[in-house]
Amino acid sequence: MSSTRFPTTAAVVIVYAVAMAFLESAVVVYLQRALGIDPRGLFPVRDPALTGDLALIEVGREAATLVMLGAVGWLAGRSGLERLAWTAVAFGTWDILYYAWLWVFIGWPPSLATWDLLFLIPVPWAGPAWAPVAVSVALVGFGLVAAARLRAGHPVRAGRAQVAAGIGGGAIVVLAFCWNATLLLDGGVPTDFPWPVFAAGMALAAWGAITALRPPAG
Repeated sequence: MSSTRFPTTAAVVIVYAVAMAFLESAVVVYLQRALGIDPRGLFPVRDPALTGDLALIEVGREAATLVMLGAVGWLAGRSGLERLAWTAVAFGTWDILYYAWLWVFIGWPPSLATWDLLFLIPVPWAGPAWAPVAVSVALVGFGLVAAARLRAGHPVRAGRAQVAAGIGGGAIVVLAFCWNATLLLDGGVPTDFPWPVFAAGMALAAWGAITALRPPAG
């Protein structure tokens, strides 16, 4: 795939992610029906897939999802940076369409303000649906721009400042998602999302991406 033109590669990666989101959301619906889980009652956490014998399987499923998205990014790219860009596109598309398919199938989430249990590695992540969607929109946008520039032979200036901003901003965003981890593990119900922390992380990471993708002067 790495030898094909940018539009073709973009279409294949996006179609793959859309199909993967359909499959995973369908599996989630089946599991909820089989285990008697109400998606409107995620908190306090009582899901046997998260608290019982299935917890390790659930963590493994999440890890497998990341491997699958990373694999398509690796196959699509020609270099390390381009592979990272395509992985970002695949992950962001998958995440957005995962919510979209769930809404089509079961009407959930009813709004982007609905809280969701996002991830379990290494602790529970939680936040309103708009927050992971915002991250995913940024990943798709910046990923496509980066992949297009690299495929066209133009440089992406990923210097120390840009790498530090990307890693630091991402870590701050993860911190915002894990803000209520202790509360969740204690059986509590999250109500407050630290959006200023989230916004700071997004802004820092966006600065790194924008400066890395900015065309050289002259």
